[in-house]
Amino acid sequence: MTLTSTASLHASSSAEATQNKLPKRAALVSFVGSMLEYYDFFIYGTAAALIFPKVFFANVDPATGTLLALLSFGIGYIARPVGAVILGHFGDRIGRKTVLLFTLVLMGCSTLAIGLLPDAKAIGNAAPVILTLLRLLQGLSAAGEQSGANSLTLEHSANSNRAFFTSWTLSGTQAGAILATLVFIPVSSLPEDQLLSWGWRIPFLLSALVLLVAYLVRRTMPETPVFADIKNKDQVARFPVVALLRDYWPDVLRVIACALIATVSTLTAVFALGYATSKFGVARPTMLWAGVLGNVTALIAQPLWALLADKIGRKPVFIGGVLGCAVLLFPYFMLVTSGSTTAIFAAAAMLYLIYSAPNAIWPSFYAEMFEARVRYSGTAIGTQLGFLAAGFTPLISASLVGEGPNGWIPVAIFVAGCCVASALAASTARETHKVDIADLGKRRA
Repeated sequence: MTLTSTASLHASSSAEATQNKLPKRAALVSFVGSMLEYYDFFIYGTAAALIFPKVFFANVDPATGTLLALLSFGIGYIARPVGAVILGHFGDRIGRKTVLLFTLVLMGCSTLAIGLLPDAKAIGNAAPVILTLLRLLQGLSAAGEQSGANSLTLEHSANSNRAFFTSWTLSGTQAGAILATLVFIPVSSLPEDQLLSWGWRIPFLLSALVLLVAYLVRRTMPETPVFADIKNKDQVARFPVVALLRDYWPDVLRVIACALIATVSTLTAVFALGYATSKFGVARPTMLWAGVLGNVTALIAQPLWALLADKIGRKPVFIGGVLGCAVLLFPYFMLVTSGSTTAIFAAAAMLYLIYSAPNAIWPSFYAEMFEARVRYSGTAIGTQLGFLAAGFTPLISASLVGEGPNGWIPVAIFVAGCCVASALAASTARETHKVDIADLGKRRA
């Protein structure tokens, strides 16, 4: 063998090794980026339930202040469809990586600004107005994060393990929720005056470190070969949203309905947190630790559900998990309102175990409905419109909840109905776990 052929063989082997590592690297990059981005997003939800009614909405009665704080949480979801259109367009036009770097910077800066924002005592009504505007920027950022990370990982993965690797984006989201809660647990234990004056700011100010770490991790990831291929062939859609709505509108509607399952997440992370602590006297740390346990359960279970989906298909795992959530919401509330710490922990672990099934599958399930040239836009717009219901679930739940120990029943019925609608929509989708990545979405194109 000549030196030239030996060198060529070595170069080929090195290139193949690098290519084989890309799916794992893409999954890691998506995991870390989503974890750190959604740390920022979730600390707002915790603060909206526990802190903001007393800090930014203190000029009204406590009940109204709570509703206004939850409304400000939901407003972040209003911005998400707008962000989905804008960021989806550029993600399908200039690439996944560039847009994902932008979403990190936008989320980190807006969260840091919330931590520095003077409260209502200092600047009056300007405080909640500015807070709401910063929440809108958080929503714009979040609109492009998951869809971009899903596209990036999916398009770097082999056909046989797309669900597994793509599920790590949502595992990163769960890790972000864990990180946010762990930071809030010691903060929430501060004396009330210290908590409301400066303690609550600590999690938001830490977003500066979050931004730096996430940016350094993500900036070295190459663009996906799938997007590079359509760009080299000059097949990039000039107006991806137009192509999406022309060719894929049934899939967009399907994703919107499927995404109603996300109401379970905000119900437990925001509404149940405030409901149990204010109405049933459950200690704040108890509910926060229950959230940690639930998210740790999901973090462990999600890759396993995704492996199953790579074997038997996306639909059985997704639909089974969604209908399981609809049933389990009722024992969940019975346990959470019992006042027993053991029961509350059991409720969180039980519900999150089943919720982790659709949560693990949707990144691949939704993205595989679309071809590459509109995948970012399709996933982003469909999910973010569906997530509107999730964003306002805490506010809707607070309006529906009745008096007495069983006042939660209308809330459980509402969210269970969203779960059933999600399952029905998923049942109409095409099964894609055996479809080659180059052929995804082409049946309807």
